[in-house]
Amino acid sequence: MFTNDKRQEERTGKYGTSRQQYLQQLVTQFQNPTTSEETKEKTVANLANFAYDPYNFAILRDLNILELFLDCLTEPNERLIEFGAGGICNAVADPQNAKIVFDCDGVTALIGCLSSPVRNTVKYAITGLFYLWECGGNEVRESLKAKDNVVELIMNYSQVDGFAHLATALLDKILQT
Repeated sequence: MFTNDKRQEERTGKYGTSRQQYLQQLVTQFQNPTTSEETKEKTVANLANFAYDPYNFAILRDLNILELFLDCLTEPNERLIEFGAGGICNAVADPQNAKIVFDCDGVTALIGCLSSPVRNTVKYAITGLFYLWECGGNEVRESLKAKDNVVELIMNYSQVDGFAHLATALLDKILQT
């Protein structure tokens, strides 16, 4: 369920932690060098869950959480990659978030996720690329079309159960223009 200021106030109460403070605590926990890999995974998964709600979009930008998700895509830990891709996927339906992800070379990062052995990571990557195509404007579209092998990769997924509809929808967008 999407939230709003009134609902947020009801949930946190008069002395509760604001959403911004709570998300900042999660970011700080993730960045702490003594944090275990398992805790980092849970933290990024938690942040990714907050990324779907438009109420949180400005907070994600203010706290550089989009960049944190992108950084996760370069980790050797497949779960961090999965949850980072999921966070990006959830957030880029917003044009401002899409611009930040694009400006940080998120198109290339998501294309890299298409070769992941983790099915969810691939689904998040395809969906994230679809949303970037829709919300990121011509610059994103031209960038995506110019990437080597992207059409071939997406075409391959359009033949795979569980990916076919999503991959075909993205492929149709790329090939129509």
